[in-house]
Amino acid sequence: MNPEQQQEIIDLRARNLTPKQIARKLGLKVPEVTAFLRERAQGITIARVAAGELAPVAECLVNASCADQFLNANATQDTDQPENNGLGLVVVARKEGYNRLTICSYLLDLWCLGVKDSFGPRKVDTVEYKQTVDYAYQGFTGETREITLEQAQALVFSALEYASNLGFSHHPDFERSRAHLGTWSGEPKIQCGRNGKPFYVSGPYDNPSYVLKTLQVNVGEGNFDYLTELFGE
Repeated sequence: MNPEQQQEIIDLRARNLTPKQIARKLGLKVPEVTAFLRERAQGITIARVAAGELAPVAECLVNASCADQFLNANATQDTDQPENNGLGLVVVARKEGYNRLTICSYLLDLWCLGVKDSFGPRKVDTVEYKQTVDYAYQGFTGETREITLEQAQALVFSALEYASNLGFSHHPDFERSRAHLGTWSGEPKIQCGRNGKPFYVSGPYDNPSYVLKTLQVNVGEGNFDYLTELFGE
């Protein structure tokens, strides 16, 4: 394969042609085109890592109820709606080369506890990515919404800061996935809590006694709301 053909492959790939379409157009074999694209992507990734740069963003997602509550200027915090529970799941995917992505997810409680769980970074192909996303959001009602990286950063870091001010630590796995988000500018700022106060809704893996005691110490009785449920032993 000569340099002219390599440049043509690059140009055609930039137009979103598949390796099969490119091979047919240039009279090449599909494995040749695929191998060149893979080697080129790997070279770009190596250079980026050496320079300490993050891979470009492929997609950022959040569950629709979280987007409606915290990214919508006309947000509602009506707890009579079961999906309005302050929970959000943010997924950030970055391009890592030909047909490869690195993904992280962040489970958030924007009403009280901040970053409750985190997953990744994990490298997947495009098929595995779709499967992972479908599985991650199966516990949420409604659709997922595509958001900007800045909005994803704002949701995660605002929740983190809010919970920290209440006396709660983030999930330990967040340290592995923090860098994947990049550096947040501080904007937009998300208004956490519910109606200006922390609102704790207990989950099956929480320690409600600990949470309520922490809120009483750091916020004061009467300055927070809560809803606890009994879960099976």
